[in-house]
Amino acid sequence: MTTRVSLIAALLLSTTVAAGAAELRIGLENDPDALDPDRSRLFVGRIVFTAMCDKLVDVNEKLELVPQLATAWTQAEDGLSITFTLREGVKFHDGTDFNAEAVKANIERSKTLEDSVRKSELASVESVEVISPTEVRLNLSAPDATVMAQLADRAGMMMSPAAFADGKDFASAPACAGPFRFVSRVAQDRITLERFADYWDADAVRLDSVVYLPIPDSTVRLANLQSGDLDMINQLAATDIPAVQGNGNLRVEQVTGLGYQGIYFNIANGPQAQNPLGQDARIRQALNLSIDRNAISQVVFQGAFPPAGQPFPPDSPYYNEAFAAPERDVERARALLAEAGVTTPLTVELQVANRPENQQIAQMIQAMAAEAGFNISIVAKEYATLVSDGAEGNFQSHAKGWSGRIDPDGNLHQFVTTGAGFNDGHYSNAEVDRLLNEARTITDPAQRKERYDAAQAILQQDLPVSYLYYQAWLYGVDAGVEGFRPYPDGMIRLQNVSDAD
Repeated sequence: MTTRVSLIAALLLSTTVAAGAAELRIGLENDPDALDPDRSRLFVGRIVFTAMCDKLVDVNEKLELVPQLATAWTQAEDGLSITFTLREGVKFHDGTDFNAEAVKANIERSKTLEDSVRKSELASVESVEVISPTEVRLNLSAPDATVMAQLADRAGMMMSPAAFADGKDFASAPACAGPFRFVSRVAQDRITLERFADYWDADAVRLDSVVYLPIPDSTVRLANLQSGDLDMINQLAATDIPAVQGNGNLRVEQVTGLGYQGIYFNIANGPQAQNPLGQDARIRQALNLSIDRNAISQVVFQGAFPPAGQPFPPDSPYYNEAFAAPERDVERARALLAEAGVTTPLTVELQVANRPENQQIAQMIQAMAAEAGFNISIVAKEYATLVSDGAEGNFQSHAKGWSGRIDPDGNLHQFVTTGAGFNDGHYSNAEVDRLLNEARTITDPAQRKERYDAAQAILQQDLPVSYLYYQAWLYGVDAGVEGFRPYPDGMIRLQNVSDAD
């Protein structure tokens, strides 16, 4: 009898613990790529990293830099060094210590790892100097107005050096210093994290675990939220806002973002660049002019995503009205194709993510461009495949989004300068390189804008990227979720978030 009573008590206790465990389930629009900040290219990966990997600095809701693993920083008067004071008593998820040596190891790995896509973000960092266990200095080759913004993103995420030492595959067992530690990953199914008991700001962590579930179809994500299988969905479709607002158990959270969606052209990256689209800017301009961006905004996004013609949104001080979203001009598009001497209809392959809204946009572009003399062949791919194929040059053109950065450099430099990490089309123009590299070294906003304006004037003609619309961050959230606040950078920060369900 005693054994039976004890067994029942144990079962009741385990049931109570399980019922009381606060787990937040978040539906993402894609499956992240490598869970390694140096190798990661996908936006959804940054969302997972936000829960796992604290950075040297973060941003607040006003996009101002605030302390995270660094409590203070000082820039030298000549702009050639930045000295950081580090938070004491911080542990990585594997139990090792966070200190200045760890910062040095992380920055050096970002700069030297063969397939790191952080290299150009930290190009100005010449060396890392350990002053003491809690003080580290970045020595720069030239003043860099962008480096602090980079350190507020993946380039500043601190990984345990023990987890990447001796060529270890960090992504298979990531260990950072964030509020949640890695538990498991099933590709295309889920990523599970659990509360890190030794987190330096443990009082702000109110969830026991968080599970990220990739669900590319926005309709399926919404259905899972409505059924209670998800507590939050990222990238709520604009057309689904009324359905969420009309459900008393759900709510919409939204904020204006920093990013954009565009079509990227393969200009010099392998054999697939050797076609009229890749080799003649007039053809890219013709395709650009065939698109009715206002129609896309209204039909697909209910007007929530404004048309774009440049990488800087209208509320940015670097926005230039001269490069506003172009009006559709089919006659001019036809004239450009005739000037280029191509036979119409000209077949162009456009790769898109296999999400309903992306395919709807592609179909609208297909119909619009047909009137100008194009035959658009749409190829839908899983988003991570689209991105990896882009890096390898396996595309003529592809549509993808960029979540945006707090510094204007982050919305442009990586995509159009020679050899940059996200320049999939291998576009190269020495004057654009000069202007954008100079802009990185200037702190005066007016002087920086002069460089961006001059670079954009060239880019509007060469057109390595055709911008379509600016993004807003839309979330569907269960009413039981408390403490969630959307940020303009699109990251889901889980500090002080709880789930009453």
